[in-house]
Amino acid sequence: MAPPTKSGPRYDQFIQVPKVRVIDDEGENLGVMFTNEAVEQAQDKGLNLVEVSPNADPPVCKFLDVGKYRYEAQKKANAARKTQKTQDIKEVKMRPNIDTHDYDVKMRNVNKFIDNGDKVKVTLRFRGREMAHQHLGMDLLKRVQEDVEEIAKVEAFPRLEGRQMLMVLAPK
Repeated sequence: MAPPTKSGPRYDQFIQVPKVRVIDDEGENLGVMFTNEAVEQAQDKGLNLVEVSPNADPPVCKFLDVGKYRYEAQKKANAARKTQKTQDIKEVKMRPNIDTHDYDVKMRNVNKFIDNGDKVKVTLRFRGREMAHQHLGMDLLKRVQEDVEEIAKVEAFPRLEGRQMLMVLAPK
């Protein structure tokens, strides 16, 4: 038998207290009894005595098949991993002097990404003399923010990094 893990339950030979409250394999409370007596009863049934609530007074122990318990815990963890949704970061690139139709297409993509539950990184790239007119870029990002305020919140406010202005949107 392996020693207990830090987060896992403790098994029969690792239970150090003299008396424990025992719950059998059907979930019925058998009451408080001596630890060695509870271990013997568990072994008679072909099970292990497992400490499930060490902080109670007296600690609560249960008759369990350890192999089956570990198998079911692993199965439950795998099922949880399958159903979880990972949140991706999608990027939409624009220029400060973007045309209205191009802006509408980009905003359709932003809305689609946010509806799918992904974060959106809006990147505004400045070229050449456009750096002198950063206020146009800031105005454009504010317009983006206003257009999506019903479905998204701003996670990272617009900031300038070199020749790019970045803003991150997350679904509400």
